[in-house]
Amino acid sequence: MAQQIVAKIDADPNRTGLDHARSVCARWIERGVPAYEWMAILDRPWSEIREILLGESEESQRLRKSDPFCGILTPVERWEIYREAKRCEEQA
Repeated sequence: MAQQIVAKIDADPNRTGLDHARSVCARWIERGVPAYEWMAILDRPWSEIREILLGESEESQRLRKSDPFCGILTPVERWEIYREAKRCEEQA
């Protein structure tokens, strides 16, 4: 899923997905959800954020479990990812 999110943000020269993620974080913080770590990350350059989203480190994996990029992919795009994952699982 992170790969598709990154691809979508990469394709947008305005990087509106980052603004969306910042808005999500702000809403989470207003509701008492601790999203300060992601807010700080979203102040970094896109190349660094991209690295976190695609990284294989334990930290990247932990951060992706609560990333604020919900809503970047459409429901159709998400379901295609789920279907592809299921196909791969069945072939294994």
